[in-house]
Amino acid sequence: MPQKNDKVLKDASPYNAAMTREQFLFYEMRTAAKLMNEGLDKGAVVERIVSENLFQYPTEKSLRKMALACIRRLESMEDDTLIAAIATQPSDVAKQVCLYAMMRQYRLVWDFMLTVVGDKYRKLDSSFSKMDLNVFFIRLQEQDDWVATWSNSTITKVRQVLTKMLIENEYLDSTDADHLNPVLISPLLENAIREDGQEIVLPAFNCLT
Repeated sequence: MPQKNDKVLKDASPYNAAMTREQFLFYEMRTAAKLMNEGLDKGAVVERIVSENLFQYPTEKSLRKMALACIRRLESMEDDTLIAAIATQPSDVAKQVCLYAMMRQYRLVWDFMLTVVGDKYRKLDSSFSKMDLNVFFIRLQEQDDWVATWSNSTITKVRQVLTKMLIENEYLDSTDADHLNPVLISPLLENAIREDGQEIVLPAFNCLT
């Protein structure tokens, strides 16, 4: 019976913890984006990644699963110019677009970047600590019955992914950082976000105008 209840809660929630397996995946996202940018369809991208072991993973199953995860994340942006940006732009720009793709794919990342990071930039508050992550998850568990069932180890893993994601994009200098850096949004990404009518996310990239 508890399993059935868990499924009901999971189906009703916009949140999931798949990112604990999938992580930020910059190298993998870049690889998949290059293949998509060459005009290969989804199936061909997966087969190429698997047949040539482009991710350098130990098993075909893990290759296929992560290739599909990258494609889903790329497609979530609904913008071929952003996929091309991940494939061809310098790594700092491509990583920022990957972060946006992660926000589009995972409601949890979207909410975290808007309600924690974006809110701090809006308030000109550069402080950041593990407490900010703790408060975010406490609120999330109070608001969502499915997240409330997550174990401490799951929460810890999700927190680690979020922290690494911020470090990868130079929001934080390290896991022990006590402040957010003043990041600068790529004009390419800003234009794409505005054209898509998603201006609500701009503060997450320290874009306040």
